Formats: sequence, C-alpha cells, structure tokens
Amino acid sequence: MRVFFTPEPEEAAWVRERTRSDEHLLALALALKCYQKPGYFPKADEVPEAVVEHVRGGLELAEGTGPHYESANTAKLHRKLVRERQGISYDQERARQIAEEAIRSAALVKNNPPDLINVALEEPVRATCELPAFRTLDEMAARIRREVDEDIFHAVRSRMAPEDQARLMGLLDVGGLDRESGLNRLKKPAKRPSWSHLKEQHRHLQWVDSLGTPARGWRASPRGRSPTSPPRRPRRTRRSCGTMRRASAPRFWPAWRTRPGGGPGTTWRRCSAVGCPPS
Repeated sequence: MRVFFTPEPEEAAWVRERTRSDEHLLALALALKCYQKPGYFPKADEVPEAVVEHVRGGLELAEGTGPHYESANTAKLHRKLVRERQGISYDQERARQIAEEAIRSAALVKNNPPDLINVALEEPVRATCELPAFRTLDEMAARIRREVDEDIFHAVRSRMAPEDQARLMGLLDVGGLDRESGLNRLKKPAKRPSWSHLKEQHRHLQWVDSLGTPARGWRASPRGRSPTSPPRRPRRTRRSCGTMRRASAPRFWPAWRTRPGGGPGTTWRRCSAVGCPPS
C-alpha cells in the first residue's frame, strides 16, 4: 500500500491546485491513486478504509475528512482531470473492440477464462484506453471462448471421415462385462510404472491410435502456440569441421600431424568450423 497509494509531492501539489476543499482534495487524490493501479475508477464504497486513511495521512488532512462530492459534475470533472494527467482516452467502444480482438486471438491458444481476461486487461492499457467494466470483459471472454471452441469443433469434424465419426460416437456405448463405455476407457490414466503396466499401456495406446486415421490429420491440435510462449530452443546439430578423423582422435587435430593409422604422409585438413582455433 505504501508503494502504490502514497501521494508523491508532485501529485499532492497537482491535486491542491485543482481543488478548493479538503473533501474534494481527498476525493481527487483517491481517484488518481486508485486509477494508477487498477486502471479504472472504483466507487466510493469500494475503496478500502485503510487506503482512505493512508492517502489522508499522506496529504496531512484532518482526521475524519472524507472523500465527498457535492454534485455528480464534480466527480465527472475529477475523472476527466485524472484521464488527462495519465494520458488515457475514454473511448469504451474502442476499448471493447481492442479487448475483443485480443481475446479472440488468445482463445486460439488458450482455453482458461482467467488467461483470456488477463489478455483483455493488458491490451487496452497498452493502447492507452480506459478499461471496460470487469463484468463486460467476463461476459465477452465467455462468449468468444464459446465461439472459438465451436469453430475448432467444426474444423475437427470436417476433417473426419464418416466412419471416423461413427467410431467416435460408438465411444458412448456401454457394453462388455465391465459395463464400461469407450469414453471412460479412453480417459483412464496410466498406472504405476511396471513392466506389465507398460505393456498394458502400450496396448491401450494402440487402441487409441485405431480410433482415427492419422493420415487425415483430424487429430492434430487446432490450437497453436501462444504468442507469449517462449520460443522453442533450436535443435542442436553437429557441425562438420571438414576433417577426416577417427572417433578417438581429437576434435581439432593440427594440420601438421599425420592421421593415426593412416600411414605416413596422410595429414588432416584444416578445420573450418566456427570457433576452431587457428593452427
């Protein structure tokens, strides 16, 4: 609280220049400090009393001074002053559009609603827009997630042959001595490591592979990698140093040495690999 809600001397001077009463002074200071961190203006009853006391003490106001507005126009003016100071534009339609585009793009690689909401919170802030209400973002994330998932389901279904679709629908049928459906069998986790369980798991994976034709590619994941995921490490490849050497020979054999076991006069060619020390 001391880090995020303590008014700086320059902020205290800015607030005093734009207010005439202690109540308006405290109200504007709270609006400024609360907006800097969450990115929106909370209601008066939503601000914790501990934050009010901390800001009031930082402004050296009398005990009992509360953040009160005489009219709604004063509160509207304070919000406008804070937006101008923070360089934020109040364009809710643009903010919702940016958040919707960010959620729709992230929903292709993420499926957890909190992750989608976090993306929706980051992009409008990066575009210097005031955040929409949390309920708006929550409903938007749920709607777009449902739409993207339906598109993925349709894409998978379009890749499947009729016999594959019938085979998957058959997973819901209950039969056999154990009265177990194929879907429950498919969801069974692997047992503890042992040789018999390994062979059993191998048979289970063979059965899973028989559910579809890999050549059609319908089982490939439609979701890609997240833009925020770290890049894959490049595969390590063995560089050729351009020498003819035996496996037991040193990596960088001097050019003047004869090849071991190659007879007199047989020399090594100079290594041209990156990092090879000159001979």
